Amino acid sequence: MTPIAKGLGLVVLGIALGVALSVAARWPRSEVVYRGDQPATVAYTDDSKHVLALVRRSALLGESHQIVVGRDPSLSYGHRVDIETSAGVKTTEWTTAGVRVLFDSGHELFIPARFFIGGR
Repeated sequence: MTPIAKGLGLVVLGIALGVALSVAARWPRSEVVYRGDQPATVAYTDDSKHVLALVRRSALLGESHQIVVGRDPSLSYGHRVDIETSAGVKTTEWTTAGVRVLFDSGHELFIPARFFIGGR
């Protein structure tokens, strides 16, 4: 192999490695596409304020969606429910029994309070 070919090969390898690292640094990525706070008119036994979020997680092989409900505003922990829809959240209905999520598609999801109260 000539020095020029070897140098060109290293440049191509460096570019490919740079592109691969750039893509890997951006994946997977999570984005909060909806966030709803527990209203002041609803109280739970743990005396905490809770939040519900619809999180879209993008990865190289596609997207997934998850509902996260809990008392951590950063959403680092809480009750997580994987969902198979990309529909947006139309509204949420908080009651002492739990929270109901109404989607633009007409689907509904109810999460009982016992799954998201308490925690850390």
